[in-house]
Amino acid sequence: MITHQELKHQYGAQVHIIDSPFLNGLLAQLCSPQCFQPEINRIVEVLYTHLISITVNNQFAIENFEQDTRMTSMHPGKTLKSTRIDSNQKAVTVNLARAGTYPSHICYSFLHYALPAANIRQDHIFAARVTNSKETVTGAEFGGMKIGGDVDGAHVIFPDPMGATGTTMVNAIEHYKQHIAGNATKYIALNLIVTPEYLKNLLKAHPDVVIYTLRLDRGLSPQAVLDAIPGQFWDQERGLNDKQYIVPGGGGFGEIMNNSFV
Repeated sequence: MITHQELKHQYGAQVHIIDSPFLNGLLAQLCSPQCFQPEINRIVEVLYTHLISITVNNQFAIENFEQDTRMTSMHPGKTLKSTRIDSNQKAVTVNLARAGTYPSHICYSFLHYALPAANIRQDHIFAARVTNSKETVTGAEFGGMKIGGDVDGAHVIFPDPMGATGTTMVNAIEHYKQHIAGNATKYIALNLIVTPEYLKNLLKAHPDVVIYTLRLDRGLSPQAVLDAIPGQFWDQERGLNDKQYIVPGGGGFGEIMNNSFV
């Protein structure tokens, strides 16, 4: 059940690009060179709260329920009947430090409004780009991790603001599939911005992954490609510069969110 507007594209049914004027404007503000802390984290909180809410509504199972309200004592038999997120589900949010630290915390906190605390966990992976002498990304290095158990039957969620090359996300999901016990219900990537290169690399490695994002950046593509439906000329789309930063993008989110430019 789709409860929001999505951008039309040809990347496949696994990709959900949210088309919200409110969120578009707020994300543009976040990417402005005039946006500094503490405004940065305040905006990130609003954006990820909306993003995780949309994701839960559309990717988690729902249940019917009936309950009394404060008015039931005055009108016996008049109860509330509605739907809600099925509480018999599990979720794991994965902190891909450092840009994913605060987004993961936001999602982890939000999930407690939908599921019992015993069914929610936050894991931690310290990840960093590996680059060559030309500053081109050649891989991702995991410096350490704290993973608190299996993922059997869980929605495993990776909130990472910038989907640039996809290398870190590919490796993180692969680690869970190969080394963590249990069969996850779904693997879900939550990004603020993605590139066509990110989508291609991630879906090639993990065709089962579900991707939610607020914006697609392909600013270095030819004009004819930009005028076409996203994904129509996927091989000609480009959103990364030679150093594999997103254009138009918003700079390094790990840097600006932590006010640490290393």
